[in-house]
Amino acid sequence: MLQKSKAFSGFSVDDIEKVKAFYQDTLGLTVNDGPMGTLELDVEGGTWILVYPKPNHEPATFTILNFPVGDIDQAVAELSAKGIVFEQYDEPKTDDKGVYRGAEQDSGPNIAWFKDPAGNILSVIEE
Repeated sequence: MLQKSKAFSGFSVDDIEKVKAFYQDTLGLTVNDGPMGTLELDVEGGTWILVYPKPNHEPATFTILNFPVGDIDQAVAELSAKGIVFEQYDEPKTDDKGVYRGAEQDSGPNIAWFKDPAGNILSVIEE
């Protein structure tokens, strides 16, 4: 029944205008205004992600959106230059740049996590 449905994902935020500026201006995504005060993030591959305001929003405690990149160090440097602060974790252990170097330990991909203005967790993940 749903195998031909073009599914999409969504997540909530507490300040739609602040989040719009972040995704559009800081991350460089195409952001469209949607119905009823929502936003639509256009991502590669012809899909989109719904962002909706929620007065009692609570940030996700897990990664809601992963951005595949070819070079994690370059991505982290470019995003850091735009004011992005990468999370530091003990498990899995991140380096001083906020990168978990899983590929070098044969333990998953290289990945670095950061938050949007609503506190939702995002990542850049090396392909």
